[in-house]
Amino acid sequence: MINGALLLVVFVVSILFIIIMTARVKMNAFLVLLLAAFGTGLLSGMEPLTVIKTITGGFGSILGYIGIVIIAGTIIGTMLEKSGGTLTMANSVLKLIGSAQSALAMSITGAIVSISVFCDSGFVILSSLNKTLAKKAKLSMTTMAVALASGLYATHTFVPPTPGPIAAAGNLEADIGLVIVFGLIISIPAVLAGYLWATKICPKYYVEPHIEVDINQTVQNLPKAFDAFAPIIIPIVLITLKSAADFPGQPFGGGKIKLFFDFFGDPTVALLIGVFIAFRLIPRWSEEYINGWVGEGLKNAASIIMITGAGGAFGAVLKATPIGDYLSSSLAQYHLGIFLPFLVAAALKTAQGSSTVALITTSALVSPMLFDLGLDTATARALTVISIGAGAMIMSHANDSYFWVVSQFSGIDTTTAYKTHSMATLVQGITSIAAVFVLSLILL
Repeated sequence: MINGALLLVVFVVSILFIIIMTARVKMNAFLVLLLAAFGTGLLSGMEPLTVIKTITGGFGSILGYIGIVIIAGTIIGTMLEKSGGTLTMANSVLKLIGSAQSALAMSITGAIVSISVFCDSGFVILSSLNKTLAKKAKLSMTTMAVALASGLYATHTFVPPTPGPIAAAGNLEADIGLVIVFGLIISIPAVLAGYLWATKICPKYYVEPHIEVDINQTVQNLPKAFDAFAPIIIPIVLITLKSAADFPGQPFGGGKIKLFFDFFGDPTVALLIGVFIAFRLIPRWSEEYINGWVGEGLKNAASIIMITGAGGAFGAVLKATPIGDYLSSSLAQYHLGIFLPFLVAAALKTAQGSSTVALITTSALVSPMLFDLGLDTATARALTVISIGAGAMIMSHANDSYFWVVSQFSGIDTTTAYKTHSMATLVQGITSIAAVFVLSLILL
């Protein structure tokens, strides 16, 4: 297998290949990602049979994590759309906050939800509401998608009990309470940066919300607010309770109560429960609605699943190469204080796609360096976790399953997704590390 700078060249070429083939040639992203995965693996010097095994393993692994969640979330979204449930939710939100603040509402909602729910799952759950709000408020889908995605992304990388920050805090022996406090503080400018990008830049790339709702439908013909919100809110509550049950302090103990929340709060189970709750939205109990609406949801989910799986395959190949090790070791020789964990995490995130992997790996790499970096106090350790989180935001692109969830669920083409979602995560990461630096000047 090749090493050093040549690996970086292969990585850059693979990204350029994806951009050119999807944007210029207009080839389906599923095929492009698989070709990029094979090309990257072979050019990196991996054994051909190992490349195949890595690709199929990566494809299956990401779908094992999020496949059923995507299917269940898409079925819920389809049932909400066809019943008018999304319109009920949109009317409720707009009545509360006004159409002018729809994007801000979704940013804040995303930030709250992602404290306990993985950003991928959160976006799937809230996607149908997001599209309906975009249509009702006459906003570009890029604006609403990036507003929601950036809100979800902020707390996903900063605030426990999300697994990434918790694992990083454990590796660095940082105080969880301080990590939560600093994470909440830094997530505010991160959410604001994403929201401003969504509202100031994203409208230039107008995308019509694709959703089957009649926005002029009378209130009398719409589902009740409880029936509309329940398929979304109940899964979120269950997932949140599971996160609370898994907290190191074990607030629910370690017995049957914890087992109950661990089972019903798993995203797969929680979303399936949401599907059956959504059956309350059907006009009458008949095959036309039960199998018809569910079948349409399955069709809608198919392309999303395939592209997400191909993105997982590409990411798995990158993880199997030493590109992440090369980038992190190259940066580690420079003594950059609080900026070093950020840069290492940013390099790892950009190279292999997973924010959680970037958080965990970077925290393990920099842990022995904390004394030399002057970051070995309790406050500094907690800030280091947040610095790593800021790096783990940069940047969400083709090797990140979240990139494909956001773009595919929002009907945004790959080129536009790079200009809107990917750039938003870059802006969020830079804004966050700037805020971390200011906080370090005050506290360290």
